[in-house]
Amino acid sequence: MSAAATRTTGQDRLWSVDEHLEDILTTVRPLEPIELNLLDAQDCVLVDDVTVPLSLPPFDNSSMDGYAVRVADVAGASEEFPAVLTVIGDVAAGAADLLHVGPGQAARIMTGAPLPPGAEAVVPVEWTDGGLGGGPVSGMRARSLAPEGAAGQVRVHRPAEARAHVRAEGSDVRAGDLALAAGTVLGPPQIALLAAIGRGTVRVRPRPRVVVLSTGSELVQPDEELAAGQIYDSNSFALTAAARDAGAIAYRVGAVADDADTLRSTIEDQLVRADLMVTTGGVSVGAYDVVKEALSSVGDAEEAGGGVEFRKLAMQPGKPQGFGSIGPDHTPLLALPGNPVSSYVSFELFVRPAIRTLMGLPDVHRPRARAVLKADKALTSPAGRRQFLRGTYADGTVTPVGGAGSHLIAALAQADALIVVPEDDTSVEPGTEVEVVLLG
Repeated sequence: MSAAATRTTGQDRLWSVDEHLEDILTTVRPLEPIELNLLDAQDCVLVDDVTVPLSLPPFDNSSMDGYAVRVADVAGASEEFPAVLTVIGDVAAGAADLLHVGPGQAARIMTGAPLPPGAEAVVPVEWTDGGLGGGPVSGMRARSLAPEGAAGQVRVHRPAEARAHVRAEGSDVRAGDLALAAGTVLGPPQIALLAAIGRGTVRVRPRPRVVVLSTGSELVQPDEELAAGQIYDSNSFALTAAARDAGAIAYRVGAVADDADTLRSTIEDQLVRADLMVTTGGVSVGAYDVVKEALSSVGDAEEAGGGVEFRKLAMQPGKPQGFGSIGPDHTPLLALPGNPVSSYVSFELFVRPAIRTLMGLPDVHRPRARAVLKADKALTSPAGRRQFLRGTYADGTVTPVGGAGSHLIAALAQADALIVVPEDDTSVEPGTEVEVVLLG
């Protein structure tokens, strides 16, 4: 792609937050569905409705370890006058050839085992003498340790109603029922249900692969020694973690120095594993803001109208932004500012919705709420800018954390909400109801 493919028309005007977001969401499309094994599909979004092919449970089964009996045979049973039944054998979970329980008979039955023909209820072993000829027992002897326990007689000390301690066929779901609706995110319980109805694979939209790359010659990796003028690279860690929190498979690339050729080759190398690329830093107007220069010739997207447009947004923090597509597959790229708070706020407002759009989720935004501002003094905001201030939200109130500076990362770590100050408001008094974006 030549330098002409990097669009600069966005620099000619001030974009609103909503215009920039709309441009992103109308460009990014959900990833194509694929068939995945169940565990590989965890955290993915289901593409099709899944119906139940067989009822759960698929047969009447016992919910207790005990004895399968006929109701009439244990009617009126008590500890003083127990019902004495002939034990005809065991019914274990997974049993196929079932015993038939006739008048005056009982079958030892294990939890999950099919209710044998003729039986109408299950009495827990604790209601019996366990076939040992004494009083009530607390458990059942293992067959291997006491084979005689599977035969002989058992004394039942309580009556049982019909279907007592029996899980009915189809009591969970019935064949033909809707198991999971399209759009469901597959967590552990949903995967358990799919396995229970016999589905080994499922069609989903895959989790998007997001490559996060930070720029700046001043950036040093944690655990390394800082030289004069250097700082630790926090942006790439924050945004990689945020991408994973949004549902993506995220890859962090170490900080790239302020050299256009190095940055360009790094981006080209990373395109092979990216459904979305996120850069941070180098999008302002400084002499060393090289992201614009590097993106002017990445890949070969010019022929199809690709390219990245750099813009100024009417927001604080996060005024400089970039968005477009690069490379032969027109991979979406969002270029975020380098100040830590600007970068993170921009991620929440623009990148997270893009990730969740790629996943095919119907709701891509963080939840919002109304809250009463709890502060010692009025909040100030520049005219014509939508400001996002860090805050803590609780019980319908929100309290600012830190100031408006885009470098105040310690305050960001304490925040669980963003306080939204509209473009037309330059001052917000304590006690005023404000809109907040809930971050967690």
